Amino acid sequence: DYAVPPPAGILLDRLAESEVPVISVGKISDIFLGRGITQSLKTKTNAEGMARTLDALGQLDRGLIFVNLVDFDMLYGHRNEPEGYSQALEAVDRWLPSLTGALRPDDLVILTADHGGVSRNHGMDDPRSHTVPWIAAGPGVRRGFDITSESDVPVDLQDTFAVLCERLGLVPPQPVDGKTLPVIA
Repeated sequence: DYAVPPPAGILLDRLAESEVPVISVGKISDIFLGRGITQSLKTKTNAEGMARTLDALGQLDRGLIFVNLVDFDMLYGHRNEPEGYSQALEAVDRWLPSLTGALRPDDLVILTADHGGVSRNHGMDDPRSHTVPWIAAGPGVRRGFDITSESDVPVDLQDTFAVLCERLGLVPPQPVDGKTLPVIA
């Protein structure tokens, strides 16, 4: 894997300009070439990533903790390994009560894939879709709120960006193609 410089104006750039701290967990700092990252916590496994995420929650009063659980992509996704992927999902599912139990009243968690689509080939490349399923959780989110089931409009990475901007006190980008952006209470 090698990183390509992201375009200007990504969320991490906007957070850095507004002096919002960002802790990256996993390979996030590598993916974004360190841009906008205040502290990078490297990990080698999902289990380590989950532990480091809980540690980061204790370190940060305000900001973004941007996590990549590395096993999903590295061990299972690119290797078309559904059994391992399923077991990794079950491990995250067992961990989620620890995560949600550590949240403060204004915290928000968004769980999503790192890219959209499902690879229909047996190669190692990521699909290039911008549409991703995601689930939001936290004290201010309705129980079981799943943004993808609230609308017939696919949720894309721009929607995620807009929600995060709103929650972190930044002006969100304008809707694209007249599409209404999702709002989380």
